[in-house]
Amino acid sequence: MNILSTLLSNLNYPTIFLLMLLESTVVPVPSEFVVTPAAYHAAGGSLNVLLIILFATIGADVGASINYFVALYVGRPVVYRFANSRLGHLCLLNQQKIEKSERYFDDHGVAATLTGRFVPVIRHLISIPAGLARMNYWKFLLFTTIGAGGWHSLLAALGWYLHAIVPEEQLNDTISEYAEYIKQVIVGLLLFAVAFLIIKHTLKKKIVEHETD
Repeated sequence: MNILSTLLSNLNYPTIFLLMLLESTVVPVPSEFVVTPAAYHAAGGSLNVLLIILFATIGADVGASINYFVALYVGRPVVYRFANSRLGHLCLLNQQKIEKSERYFDDHGVAATLTGRFVPVIRHLISIPAGLARMNYWKFLLFTTIGAGGWHSLLAALGWYLHAIVPEEQLNDTISEYAEYIKQVIVGLLLFAVAFLIIKHTLKKKIVEHETD
């Protein structure tokens, strides 16, 4: 944790890449406290916000790919055994979280690797069920890049905005508050989208059945 604290207090492009790589594996690094503070400082001229998003997204791609290939080659029993191990628990993992990510993947299909990047807990685990399901890697990488890039862009925009209204000593508390609002809005939008698609599919099915009668 001392190493992690040191990295978080010395944000630059390599540390942003490394921390987002770790977040996309099984290490509990909150992206809100990496990308948002980095963008906050970018607004002051010390970093470039576009490069922050780029390095964060590349890091997420690499980390997610590690999870994907590990799950692909070792299989579900080993993944679950690790999640239930002492080391897995130190990474804040357990079997329930893996099962939750698998259910999310099953419910949303391959697009879950995109939408899952916006969902807490699911974000850094969605690559595991993608690997277990042997999803096409290049499609997985494309969806991961779009999802991670979108999420990091939101966090960067928040950091840029906070630079104008929040003193640095209050930054972490403010990020926690705003990040929670963002999560709630995103989850609400995803639920709305899922409900819309279900209703659309149901109506289409009824129309087809009516035409065949």
